Amino acid sequence: MWAPWSSTPRRIHTKSNPPPFSCSSFKDIQSLCEEEPKPQPESPKSPSIFHRARVPTSLLRTRSHRNAYPPPSKPSITLPGADQRIILYFTSLRVVRKTFEECRAVRSILRGFRVPIDERDLSMDCQFLDELQGILGCNKLTLPVVFIAGRYIGGAEEIRQLHESGELKNLIERLPVVDRSVCDLCGGLRFLLCDLCDGSHKVYIEKMGFKTCSVCNVNGLIRCPYCSSAPYRRTKSMIK
Repeated sequence: MWAPWSSTPRRIHTKSNPPPFSCSSFKDIQSLCEEEPKPQPESPKSPSIFHRARVPTSLLRTRSHRNAYPPPSKPSITLPGADQRIILYFTSLRVVRKTFEECRAVRSILRGFRVPIDERDLSMDCQFLDELQGILGCNKLTLPVVFIAGRYIGGAEEIRQLHESGELKNLIERLPVVDRSVCDLCGGLRFLLCDLCDGSHKVYIEKMGFKTCSVCNVNGLIRCPYCSSAPYRRTKSMIK
């Protein structure tokens, strides 16, 4: 017979915590889950004494270099006999669009003042080119070129800056006031057809044949005597 159930000894099973997992070949999981400490911001390093000494030394070198080589200044050029007017060298050709636009803008600004303006178009008379090169002393020119009261002012950029700042009005107000009406003789073109050679730039002389007319330019044109400061005089001695 089997023993009664009550007499059977009971076995009490207790749950025991498993031993912590440890292995020398793996990292500790707990240490991986922990947040890493944030690095403390480093305080900015103060410049060393040597760096402080180098800064003023570099400034002194820069100043001495600037004093030894000063920036180029605008040349002081004066035009004799033009103290009562504005002289403008420009071109009416549209070959170079930028140059044409700048010349037109400067002419528009200067024509806004009721003062005498001597406009010298290099495309109409090549003698203006030689004249301007002799005045400025250089062969490479940038148009337009403006003289006010015989003083060299500059080109389009200088005129635009002076006009915006109001300094251009102060320079021009010393000039005499004139009527800016269109010339009845040339229609504002400032040039006339040479009546000696009829614009051919050639004249016929007996026993000599055809000779070059020295009264007009290569285009057969002469400056209008009313628009130009220099009067037009035609003589036989001017024929070569």
